[in-house]
Amino acid sequence: MTETVCDFYCGKILTGLQVVPVCFENERLLAFRHTNPLWEQHVVLLPKKHIESLLTLEEADNDLLLELIGAAKKIAGDFMSRFGAARVYTNLGEYQSSKHLHWHIGSGKQLRPY
Repeated sequence: MTETVCDFYCGKILTGLQVVPVCFENERLLAFRHTNPLWEQHVVLLPKKHIESLLTLEEADNDLLLELIGAAKKIAGDFMSRFGAARVYTNLGEYQSSKHLHWHIGSGKQLRPY
C-alpha cells in the first residue's frame, strides 16, 4: 500500500485490522475468502497498491493487471476443476461498494441476494 487512501481494503484488510482467510498473497496481490460470501465459494482478489477501479488503471499498471489476471485465472481454474464452474468479475461506479480495484471469483449456489 503506497498511499493513505481510506477505502475498506486499504483501511481494514491490507492494514490487518480485519483478519481474513488468505488464499494467496505475494508482495503485490492478496486473495482471500470473502467474509460475507455471495456464493458457496467466494474469493476476493485485489492489488495491494491502491487503484480505484478498472477504469483508473494507468499504462504503468499493465504488469500489475497481467499479474491480477494470472492470479484470477489460477483461482478460477481451481474452482473449475473442483466445482465445474466459476465466475470472475469486477464492479464499477455505484456497483462498486469499496473504491479499490478488486475481482470477485465465485462458484456454487448463491447464498444471498446481491
